[in-house]
This record gives sequence, C-alpha cells and structure tokens, in this order.
Amino acid sequence: MIQDAHDYAVHALFNPNDNVIYTVPRFQREYSWAKTQWESLFDDIMESSPGYFLGSFICINQSKDTLSLQNLELVDGQQRLLTLSLLFAAVYDVLRSRESDLEDEEKLELMNLRRQLVLKKNEDQSRVVPQIQNNNNNDFRAVLGKIGIIKHFDTPSNAGNRKIFRAFRYFQDRLNQISCDDISTSSKVIDVLDKVNRCSLVKIEVASHADAYTLFESLNNRGMPLTPIDLIKNKLLETAESKEKGRIDAHFLLWNKLLEYLGDDYSVQERFFRQYYNAFKEDFYDVCKASVATRSNLIQIYEKLIEDDPERFMGLILNAGRLYALLLGRMLDDSMGVLTKPLRDLERIQGAPSYQLLLYLLARMKHLELKAEHIAAITRLLVSFFVRRNLTDNPPTRDLIRLFTAVVEKLNGVSGNEVIRVIRDQLRQVSSSDETFRERLAGHVYEDNSAVTRFILCALEEQGMQKETWHDLWRIENKHHVLSIEHIFPQGDNIPPDWVYMIADGDHEKAKEYQQVHVHRLGNLTISGYNSTLGNKSFEAKRDRTDTQGRYVGYRNGLTLNQDLATASEWTVQKIEVRTKKLVEQAARLFAMDVGTP
Repeated sequence: MIQDAHDYAVHALFNPNDNVIYTVPRFQREYSWAKTQWESLFDDIMESSPGYFLGSFICINQSKDTLSLQNLELVDGQQRLLTLSLLFAAVYDVLRSRESDLEDEEKLELMNLRRQLVLKKNEDQSRVVPQIQNNNNNDFRAVLGKIGIIKHFDTPSNAGNRKIFRAFRYFQDRLNQISCDDISTSSKVIDVLDKVNRCSLVKIEVASHADAYTLFESLNNRGMPLTPIDLIKNKLLETAESKEKGRIDAHFLLWNKLLEYLGDDYSVQERFFRQYYNAFKEDFYDVCKASVATRSNLIQIYEKLIEDDPERFMGLILNAGRLYALLLGRMLDDSMGVLTKPLRDLERIQGAPSYQLLLYLLARMKHLELKAEHIAAITRLLVSFFVRRNLTDNPPTRDLIRLFTAVVEKLNGVSGNEVIRVIRDQLRQVSSSDETFRERLAGHVYEDNSAVTRFILCALEEQGMQKETWHDLWRIENKHHVLSIEHIFPQGDNIPPDWVYMIADGDHEKAKEYQQVHVHRLGNLTISGYNSTLGNKSFEAKRDRTDTQGRYVGYRNGLTLNQDLATASEWTVQKIEVRTKKLVEQAARLFAMDVGTP
C-alpha cells in the first residue's frame, strides 16, 4: 500500500535544485485554511525547537519519466504545503524589499528561496500547483507575480478578498511585527526562514487514491483530510481528462449537479454512494463483483466503475441522484405529490436505510409497472416497519443493508401490486411479532426510545386532525421542536406534594413506586408546547393553563391526544393504565404490517 514514507526537512521537500512539483488535483476542494490555522502554524514554528514536526502529507507519483519533471499528486496535504509556500512568498517579499541592504550570504538565501517557490529550470512553473476551484491556482500565481517571482500571470477579480491573498498578507504582517527598521531586520527574517526550513514533514507515497484514503483516518494531521467522495470525484475527472479529451469540464459540471441533488451533508452523500451500488450492483457485475458497498471499499468500487466507462457512469449516477433528491424531499413535483407525507414520515422515523429499496423502485418504475401510489403504499409500509424495528431493535442495524439488498433481489420477475406483496412478506418475516410490538408499546416506551415515542404520539394525533384543525406538530424553532413530549405525572426525582397526594394519597414512597412503573408509559405521555413551563405543576394547572391572550395551551388545547385529560378532574394510576391500553391498541393498528393496494 505505502510505496515510500520518510521524514524530510521542509528545505529538502522544497529543494532549490530538485525538479519536483506538488500538484493538487484540479477539482479538489479549495484552499480552506483561515487565520486560526495560519496563526497556529506560525506560532508553533516560532515557539518550538528546530526540527518541529508539521505532520504528514500523502501523494501519488504521476511521473512517467523519472529523468524529467517529477510530478507528485497531492491527495492529502494541500492546505499545509500551500500555506508553507505562502509563508515563503511573504519572507521573499520582505527580504526583496531590503535587497540592497542584504549581505552576500543573505542574497544567496533570497535566490534559493526563489527556487523553492518556482523551478530552477522553468521559472514560470510554481513548485506547488493549487487546484482551480475558486481561482486558487490563479490567485497563487498572482501572489508570485506581484512579488516578482513569475512573469506570466493574471490577477483575478476580487483576489485580495480570498484566502490565498489574505494568508499571504497575514504572514507579511507577522514578519513585519518581528522585524523593524534597524540593521538586524533582514537577519531576523532569515532566522524565521531557517526555522521553517528546518521543520519536518513525513512524505508518504502511495500507489492509488484508495490506498491514500485508508491512511486518512489513522493520521492525525493538522489539515482537513479528503473524503471518499472527494477522491471518487478526483478519479472521475482524472479519467475523463485521460480518456475523454475535452470532457473534464462537462463532467465537473455534472458532478456539481449531483451534489446539488444530494445536498451539503456529507453523511447523506456517502450514504447515497453506498446505497446506489447496493441497489444496482447486478448491473455492474461484469465490472465490479463486490457483494456490498461499505465505507472501507467505496473508493475501490467506484474507481472500477469509472475506469470502465466514465460517460455512462456519470449519466447513470446523475439520474439516481435526481431520484434520491426526491427521497430527501428536495424535488417533489405534482406527479409525485402523493409521496410527500409518507417520505417525510420515513425520514422522521429514521428509515433512511430503506432508501436503497426506494431508489431501486423509482429507477425501475416503468419496468416494474409501478405508479406513484404504489411507491406511497410501500413507503407507508416502511414507516410501520421502522416504528416497530426502532422500538424493538429487531432486526438489528447491522442486518438492514443485507435485508434491503435481499428485498431488491426478490423483485425479479414481479410487477404492479405483486411488488407490494413481495416487499410486505419480506419485511414481515424479519419484523417483530404483533405481540412483541404491543408489549413494547405497553412498556416504558419513552425510556426505551424517546424519538420513536414522539413519532408515535404525533402520528396518533394526526389521525384525529381535520383540515381545518391541522397544525404542524414538527415545527422547529431555535433548533428545537416547538411541541415536545410532556409527562403528565412528572418524571423528576422530587415529586411535588400535590402529585403525591393525588397519585398515592400522600404516601411518598408509594408515589415513587408508581412513578417508576408508570411515568414513561404511553398513557402518561402527551405532546405540549409548554413542557418546560408545565413541568412539575399540579394536574389542574397543566390542564387549565392559558397564554397571555387567554387561549388554552395546557391539556384543553384541542389536541385529540388530550381529550381524556381536558375533562379529567384528577390523574391516577388507573387512568394511566386505561389510557395506555387505548393508545397501545391505536398504535398497533396504525403501524400494522399490512398495506392495501392502490
């Protein structure tokens, strides 16, 4: 895996006499270090002993002829090496402004520093070549041009406000703070250069991008490591550049469109790439025979798919990304409006593992003779499955990928309503029994899984809503749900005296015993927008609470869940048991593992 790994002084890595360049892949992430990282790097170098360790970087030797230019592709470490180059550039600029005052040895240092930034044999070739996103390469060349290092450059508009120029100015300011207008100015700056050059870095050469990624998680670098998705993108664009001349920019635009579909959340992006392969792996069997896509083999799988036919790959995965956006609720149109609520419910019950199946169904709708109504019915079935699974922990999480892969395989040769039957039968086989589900519903559901409990309560409430009484039970303000779970009989350690008398005739020990048995059961739970203010208040205060405008916000707020509470004069263990039985039966019916055909 590792072809070569050595500890080098910075001066050796930027050797003025070497014909070596460090190239960041054209479409890698842009330069992202900011003042915090610049300051930390500079202070660490200045405050540490000579030879301070700056970390490691990973590269692939892309050179074809070992006697000519050695081009090392920087797959990890661009932030560090580009920042060092900008620090070198700032040192060069400060020394050049005082060149007439330099001693002969200092002038030699200035000349060598120039060769650390550009090649001796080609002064227009920078030693570090940034990628092109957000004008990174053009901005860097503009810095080198402004300080007289290179001749051919253009300064992009607004370059001064971007991070490369800001980093350069930051190091200029730090160097000017160290030096002053006295005879020792140049020697102080030379001392800084010497400390930088004597720092060390570990250069790791690997054979492929896949090998590079296996090292990322074990290396505690100062930088921001690339993700598998970054490396898959780099592989796509690299292959497009070598196999499909003139297509690299088109592929780059298509890739960005794919990420628009998926959104900015990396975990969603990675999940899509795993689920896409797992859903359609039979289509790729001649190219890749991996039984399942995991985080560890994701890069190897996609390298093979890209190398086989990058044009076909990009077309297929872009279409899948568009369908995945529908699952994420990002692109629902009128023809798919029937999916809006089922998909939202599936996301809220944490049913994303089933997106693999739904992605397959959406992509094969015509072949499987499915309509949007079929997909909606299947999604509602999946919601019931995940309510039961997440409450009972059956089947275990580790089995979900295998489960949905198997369901996809069972759909060969079926169509229409038969697709629903096959999926229902497969899920029933692995789901907890109705008896087990009821037992868990009747138990300490809030303690077992508060998120599932909230979903169940909201689903039960939605069943009783009419169009004119509908309101959003999932609204979020300041990153929290406006409506939250409310324990009617309080759950805190200190049971208020009013509750001790109501629930246990003043017997505090018995009240504690009742609390341990009943407080987290469905019958003692509701949803309220004033949970933090209701808390330990008496039952009557919770029931009759109003807002500043006189509207009921306690248990008389009109919610179906609170009908029993709105008319009750007290709250007892018996009432908790009765309400629990009622809600358990309602939930068991609502989340039964059956579904009608459209």
